[in-house]
This record gives sequence, structure tokens and C-alpha cells, in this order.
Amino acid sequence: MKRALKRTFGIFVVCMSVIASASHAALIEFSVFPNSGDVAGAPGTTVGWGYSITNNSSNYLVTTAINADLFQHGMPLAIFDFPVIAPGDTILEAFAVDTSGLFQLLWDIDAPLGFVNSGLFFLSSDFYTNDPLLGGVFISSAEEVVAAYSAIAQEAAAPVPEPSTWSLLLITLLALGIHSFRVRAVKDGSTSLVG
Repeated sequence: MKRALKRTFGIFVVCMSVIASASHAALIEFSVFPNSGDVAGAPGTTVGWGYSITNNSSNYLVTTAINADLFQHGMPLAIFDFPVIAPGDTILEAFAVDTSGLFQLLWDIDAPLGFVNSGLFFLSSDFYTNDPLLGGVFISSAEEVVAAYSAIAQEAAAPVPEPSTWSLLLITLLALGIHSFRVRAVKDGSTSLVG
């Protein structure tokens, strides 16, 4: 009798640990690009984040909202496209200003250099039996997932100076003069000047 009780208790403990580990597995993996979540840009420019979402559940994942902590010294804009993600699939979306990604931030022109906006993005979603556009039925709301971000206002990289029109004209005239001098020297028979 004791042996049967111990065996039953052992099976119960194993079952509970399997259930606990399964319940702790992340049903939704959410991250931003770049992987560190850190972006930087000069005042007056736009910076942003791409994203990756993996649906580890056996149901369809329908993304419903994206929110972020408060931004200062800039205008944030969600550019998220709210994908529907099949079981086991991953969606990757790189950032492109105004067209794709998760979020973007247009720094104010007078944003103080060195200022950092940091916080969390919050992704809300629901589980469905199938794609809701193909008759899928709502099961439940998913647990909200988060990803960290930071954006720093930094000085713009110094542009590489381009030669001015006058410099180019002067160099061209100098080159033509040297060429003309060499041609005349060859015609006059003074070959020692020809290189």
C-alpha cells in the first residue's frame, strides 16, 4: 500500500512539474531591431525600430495593439501593421521611415544632445482557432508582452566635404594647361619635358 502511494505521489509530482514547465514556456516571443533596442539620431531626424514576433502556441495569434511608454523631445508614431501569425510562425519586419517596422520617433529640432528616451513597447494580442479572416473563432486574449527600447539624441556625423564648383574648375584648367604645355613641348622637339 505504501509503495502504491509513493508511486502515485511520484507520478503526481512529475505531472505537476511538466505542467508547470509547459505553462512557463513563452507562447509569444517579442523583440525589436536592433536587438539591443538602442537607436540614435540627430535632432530633426527620424529613428525607429523593427520587430520580430514568434507564435509558439497551437492557435492563431492576432495582434491587436501596440503601445509605448512616454516619449519626450520628439513625436512618436506607431507604424505597426498588425499581423496575423499562424502557429509556429515568426514575423520579421525591418524599420523603414513611415512605411514598415514597429515604431518611429521624429526628434524635435531642438532636442538636447545626449537626451535619452527609454522604456517599453507593449504588444497586445488575441488567440483564435484559425485565421479570423477565414472564419477563425476567438479563444482568449493573450498575455501582454513587452520589449525594451532606448533612443538617444546625438550630434549628426560631420558630412564629407564635397569639392566646390570653383575648385573643380581651377583643377580642370590647371590640368588643361599642363597638357597643352606638354603637347607644345613635344611639337617643339623638347622631349625632356614629356613625362
